[in-house]
Amino acid sequence: MKLGEFLVARRIITEEQVQQALSLQRAQGGQIGEKLIAIGAITHDQLFDALNYFPQPPRTLEDTGLGATFILNHAIKVFHSLGLETVNDLTDAIKLPTLLCGQLLDLMRERGLVQVLGTGGAGPDIRSTLTTRGRELAIEALEQCSYVGPIPVTLDHWIAQVRKQSILGESINREVLAANLTHMILPDGFVDEIGPAVNSGRSILIYGPPGNGKTTMAEAIGAAFASVVFVPYSIEVDGQVIKMYDATMHKASSEEVAPAAASGLIRRRTETLDARWVACRRPMIVAGGELSLDMLDMSFNTIARFYEAPLHMKATNGVLLIDDFGRQRVEPRDLLNRWIVPLEKRIDYLTLHTGKTFQIPFDELLVFSTNLNPESLMDDAFLRRIPYKIEIDHPSRRMYEDIFKLVCRNFKLALPDDLIPFIHDVYYTRNGKPLASHHPKFICERVQDLCRYMGVPTELKKEFVLYALRNLSSNADDARRLAAVA
Repeated sequence: MKLGEFLVARRIITEEQVQQALSLQRAQGGQIGEKLIAIGAITHDQLFDALNYFPQPPRTLEDTGLGATFILNHAIKVFHSLGLETVNDLTDAIKLPTLLCGQLLDLMRERGLVQVLGTGGAGPDIRSTLTTRGRELAIEALEQCSYVGPIPVTLDHWIAQVRKQSILGESINREVLAANLTHMILPDGFVDEIGPAVNSGRSILIYGPPGNGKTTMAEAIGAAFASVVFVPYSIEVDGQVIKMYDATMHKASSEEVAPAAASGLIRRRTETLDARWVACRRPMIVAGGELSLDMLDMSFNTIARFYEAPLHMKATNGVLLIDDFGRQRVEPRDLLNRWIVPLEKRIDYLTLHTGKTFQIPFDELLVFSTNLNPESLMDDAFLRRIPYKIEIDHPSRRMYEDIFKLVCRNFKLALPDDLIPFIHDVYYTRNGKPLASHHPKFICERVQDLCRYMGVPTELKKEFVLYALRNLSSNADDARRLAAVA
C-alpha cells in the first residue's frame, strides 16, 4: 500500500490531495510525504502520528515485553529444532532484529548452551552448535511447548495494534462500495441503504429467500476494505503461546507497506518493521454450517502444547460472515448468547486451560446471512443488538433481465430477444415459481455443460435451455410440464 492510499484509507487526507501531491512530486521530485506537507494536506506531526500505525521492531530484548526465560527457551528450542548455526539463521527463524539475536547467542554461549564451531571469524556468520546441556534444555522446552517459529508478541502489544488499525478507522464511501458491487444487479438505492451499515463497524443481518446474492453481498463488503492490517504470527499470554496468523484465512499483502515519507526521522521509522507481524488485507472469514461453539473458544493442542486462536479472534479488524445462519451444528440461540457481550461491549473474554481468563477486543464487522425468518432465529433482545437488518428479496422482472444480460456477457453468449419471455412463460408462470437471481447463471452453466457433452458450440437454444430448466427443480410435476413443452 502506497503512503497516499494508506492516508486516504485512514481518512487523514483526500484522494484529490494525493493527486495534487503526486503532481508536485513529478515536477519537483522528492518524497510524497514532503509534498503532502508542502500543499498543507497534512502536518509533520500528523504524518508522524499516522506512521505510528506500523509496528516497530524492539530495540532491546526487554522491549519485547517477554520474560528473559521465555525468550531464551524459545531461542534454544528453535535453534535445536531447525538445526540453526548462525545469527542470521536465528534472525530469519524468530524474526527479531539481528542485533538482538546476536545478544541472544552471546547469552546462550555465556550459559554454556552453545559453542562456536571452529575458531576465528567474527560477526553474524560465526557458526555455533548446541552443547549437550543446550540440547537437554531445548528438549525440555519443547516438552513444555513445541511451537517453533517467530517469537510471539505480547497480548498488550497486540491489543495496542488492534486499536490502531480498528475497522472503525476505515471509511468506505459510496463510490468505493458501488465499485465493489458492480458484479451484482441491485435495486435502486440499495447501495445507500447498506453503506451506513458497512461503516458502522457494528453487526449486520442480511436475510431473504435463497439464491439471491446474500453471500455475494457480504463478500463484496469484505472486499471493499482496502487498508493493510498487521497480524502477529503468535501471541504470548501468561507464558502460553497462541498461534494467530493463518495463511488459509489471512491474505498476506504483497504491496509495499513501509513507504518512504517526509523526513529522515520518519523514514527511519518506516523502513524497518517488526518482522513478527504479517501485513495483510483486512480479514474476510466465512463460517457456514460447520460452525460450532468450540470454534469460538481457545483450542489447546495437548500434544503440541500451544493454542490456536479462535475463529473470531482471527477475524479481528476484519469481517466475519456467519453464512446460512440457523443451519449450524449449534442452536441459533446458543450462538447468539455467546456473542451478547461482544456485540454490546466490543470485547470478549477467553480462558486458557490453566484457568487464566483474559480480555480481547471484539473489533470486527459481524455479518449474519440467512434465508430463514429472522424472528424464528432470535428474540427481540438480540435483534436490538443487531442495528442493521438488510433484506435481499427476489429480483424484479427488470432486474432478472439485467442479471441475465450480465451473465451472458460474462459467458460470451448471445441472448436471443425472445428467450427471457419464453423462460418466464414455460417455467415461472406455468409452475408458479418466483424469480431468483442465481437462475440465469445456473441456466447458462447447464447449457454450457450440455453443449460440451454434445460437442457443439455453446448457444442458448430453447431446447438447450429447457434441459437446464428441468434441472432447476426436483419437482416431478415441473419436470413433466417442461418435458411437454420440449
